[in-house]
Amino acid sequence: MSVATQPWRAAISVYAQPRLARTLVDLATSVVPYLALLVATALALHVSALLALALAPLTAGFLLRTFILFHDCTHGSLFRARRANRAVGTVLGLLLYTPFATFAHSHAVHHATAGNLDRRGTGDLPTLTVEEYLARSGGGRLGYRLFRNPLIMFGLGPILSFVVLPRLVRKDMRPRLRRAVIRTNVILLVLVVATCVWIGPLDYLIVQWPAAWMAGAAGIFLFYVQHQFEDAYWKGADSWSFADAAIRGSSFLQLPAILRFFSGNIGYHHVHHLSARVPNYNLRSAHDAIDLFREVPVLDLRTALRTTRLKLWCERRGRLVTFAEAADPA
Repeated sequence: MSVATQPWRAAISVYAQPRLARTLVDLATSVVPYLALLVATALALHVSALLALALAPLTAGFLLRTFILFHDCTHGSLFRARRANRAVGTVLGLLLYTPFATFAHSHAVHHATAGNLDRRGTGDLPTLTVEEYLARSGGGRLGYRLFRNPLIMFGLGPILSFVVLPRLVRKDMRPRLRRAVIRTNVILLVLVVATCVWIGPLDYLIVQWPAAWMAGAAGIFLFYVQHQFEDAYWKGADSWSFADAAIRGSSFLQLPAILRFFSGNIGYHHVHHLSARVPNYNLRSAHDAIDLFREVPVLDLRTALRTTRLKLWCERRGRLVTFAEAADPA
């Protein structure tokens, strides 16, 4: 039965209610320790660079958790008031080097088009069909292979996604989005220059960027496995369904408790895609309570890692395939 025909809206709306006290706990257990660890890393540099770098994985964990709160703000799900989501999200965006307005726009498009073969390209990971890949030139195929290589996606991807692309003002941007990028870039320039003057450029790089790179790589991996598994959902616009895409095209990534904490329960991605207004701390409760979620695709860390082999959508097979499988006509 199609998800679209099932009465899920009323059931999930119960969980789409942010609670101020719980939201404040989220902020206290993400932003506060992240900033404290940045200070600790700067102090540790006076003892040893290795000691400072040893703090980077923990700092990255709290930065990733901070990103989840920023992400909730862009959906208007962290606070009841739209103004509060925008204000807090804008400040968190500065910590993440990401303009609030542009991320909110592209991510809203992602939610509205995930799994739609005819509306790919905004806020998602570029994915070609087998036919599109085979129709490319040799250089085009090589470029796609390089882009989908895990070393590129998770190695250079964080730099491209969180440092380079958010700085760019494109000609096709709406004026509101252009202003948001320029405003964010100016504020970040002032903050970075002031920090470099205060502690020195090299110390700034050591304090900020190892943790930021780790958090970025983890974030891209989570985003990847949430939609890039073998039996993911891809349909043409004429047969695409928002609800089916959420349930069949978003994975349930089962994680240990400590990783659920640092990832803000984003492994319950099927719940999030069915209703983006559910705050991160209600995702698990919604999953456990609603029978509809028994039908979702389930991954664990081992199977999630194996999804990095998948590169192309095969319309004939109705699943994602490897490059080797794409070359096999059987």
